[in-house]
Amino acid sequence: MGVKKAEEIEKIKKAGRICKKILLEIANSLKEGMSTIEIAKLAEYLMEKEKVKSAFYGYRGYPGVICISINEEVVHGIPSEKIIKAGDIVSLDVGVVKDGYIGDCAISCGIGNIPKEKQKLIDVTKMALEIGISTARAGSRTGDIGWAIQSYVEKNGFSVVRDFAGHGVGKYLHEEPDVPNFGRPGKGYLLKENMVIAIEPMVNMGRPDLKILSDGWTVVTADGLPSAHFEETVVITNNGCEILTLIDG
Repeated sequence: MGVKKAEEIEKIKKAGRICKKILLEIANSLKEGMSTIEIAKLAEYLMEKEKVKSAFYGYRGYPGVICISINEEVVHGIPSEKIIKAGDIVSLDVGVVKDGYIGDCAISCGIGNIPKEKQKLIDVTKMALEIGISTARAGSRTGDIGWAIQSYVEKNGFSVVRDFAGHGVGKYLHEEPDVPNFGRPGKGYLLKENMVIAIEPMVNMGRPDLKILSDGWTVVTADGLPSAHFEETVVITNNGCEILTLIDG
């Protein structure tokens, strides 16, 4: 399940590098007063420049080229005329297709001077991703990753989203196995060498409960408190894992 050939891993890596390059260019462009549709248009321009296609546009009917989620929006925010403001958390999720294979990564950014608790939420979510990645290796299980992420997040007073998870990556955006951000050590899917997965903690300041807005896509926290989201695509090795969504150099 999810194990890839060497040439497939190279193609995912190529897609992943481009995906991260686009993600960071967008993140570095964010400023107060931009609309999320402006951000999406920049993403579209960068994808055309890099000769890749959006992995999200049209996926199960999703209408945007990227997902842009603000504050209490957890994931799957649709680009619109909504304006980003100082103090906002803006989560960007980018997926691209290159030569038939997917690159998928995400980041959360604070706009201007943000409240300390929001900055802590971003920092904890980013570290949770790093902890999850450090746990992933051949012979471990998805429950080991989930437990490591959950334990760190809860120790810091936040909660992990349970209704959405990381996933396998390859020719399709969401492949097996699911990689939840909670779990028990020694449980879940066995990770094997050359398996490619996306690890993506979604962390809420308050409770883990969610709801989906009337657009059918945007996932928000039920209590209205902020959320943050980070994601990398990795390949499992016998010594740990290699991040495929990294820029050269």
